Amino acid sequence: MTRQIKIVTDSTADLPMEFLEANNIALVPLYVNFPEQTYRDGIDLSPRDFYPLLKQCTENLPKTSTPSVSDFQKMYQSIIQQGYDILSIHISSGLSSTVSMAETAARMFKEKIQVFDSKSISLGIGLQVQSAVEMIKKNLSLETIVEKLTEIRQRTEVLFSVDTLEYLEKGGRIGKVAALLGTILKIKPIIRVEDGIYVPVDKVRNQKQAITKMVEQMQKILAGKIPQQVAIAHGCAEESAYYLKKLVEESFGVLIRFFQETGPVIGVHAGPGTLGIAFIYD
Repeated sequence: MTRQIKIVTDSTADLPMEFLEANNIALVPLYVNFPEQTYRDGIDLSPRDFYPLLKQCTENLPKTSTPSVSDFQKMYQSIIQQGYDILSIHISSGLSSTVSMAETAARMFKEKIQVFDSKSISLGIGLQVQSAVEMIKKNLSLETIVEKLTEIRQRTEVLFSVDTLEYLEKGGRIGKVAALLGTILKIKPIIRVEDGIYVPVDKVRNQKQAITKMVEQMQKILAGKIPQQVAIAHGCAEESAYYLKKLVEESFGVLIRFFQETGPVIGVHAGPGTLGIAFIYD
């Protein structure tokens, strides 16, 4: 008899808790380390509470850290004891060592555990998790799901803008965007996640221009192809995110799958004022 499959993901997927619970998805949180306290991302510290704390950090920004091998080991052990095989989908290995921690833990078990590098971030991971959920409902095998998810990964896109490059720079996750640092106070970059790292694709002067440019970049990437799933994420920028949502829905005739505020770990690196679009095209 084929064993059932359970999905594990991490808190950087920015998925709503009700979606995780409804689809029996296990969540392994990353950590946010303030000088006086460490929080589990999205569990001990919500976006609503995080951003006010971040604004109080005038000198030393909080740090982030991955789940430990032990965190994954405990999670996998519990799930295996329930009789499941495991599909573990995580933030890009180009941005975090979370995948490496998961792979190390998975090697400790003989049971089927497939660790999958999303090569994405935030709701880009979330949309891949959603795709895996749909395939599990169709009773596909773990191997088939991983094969199809690998192909879906090639059609997963994330575009985002940040209010300032300060947070990406201090967080050490800036990648090829480093070339823009000379104009850090003057521009708002439009960044694309390409093969799991950040690549600048445009730059503008204000947030409204950023929204327009992101939609234009989305049109350029799609080149007439149809977006199957679209999600919007923001960091303490709800009003602008709703405007982005409206523009995307009108431009592409789609309904937004998820509309979420980014969690504390993403917030540490991107900062307040971040806006993002994640989509998977046909």
